[in-house]
Amino acid sequence: MNREHPTLLHRAFCGQHHSLNSGPVFGVHYNESCGAPPAITNKGNEKYYYGYFENRFGEQWVFVYDFSRKVGELRGGDIGWDKVIEVRDGKHELILGKAEATWLLACWTAATGVG
Repeated sequence: MNREHPTLLHRAFCGQHHSLNSGPVFGVHYNESCGAPPAITNKGNEKYYYGYFENRFGEQWVFVYDFSRKVGELRGGDIGWDKVIEVRDGKHELILGKAEATWLLACWTAATGVG
């Protein structure tokens, strides 16, 4: 991770939650051993694409793509919410299950138009 660029989640969200009406569309339940999940809102952050995934076992992932930098970040409870996996050109260092890999490819394609 390039230290010159704070994580996308940090820059985009700064730990604050903004609501359009009654609150978040979904909430993240989590195990404390994974750390606290990032606070995320897309209000006022149109330069990012956001993706959320939860599989049938309750394992959760968040993907944020920065349109200006053409790079994405992936975080998940299984790896610890504070660990950031960079996604560049659709590639990353994790071995994901089929459902997670399919979701991440869909996010990448939606954000970049490249699949």
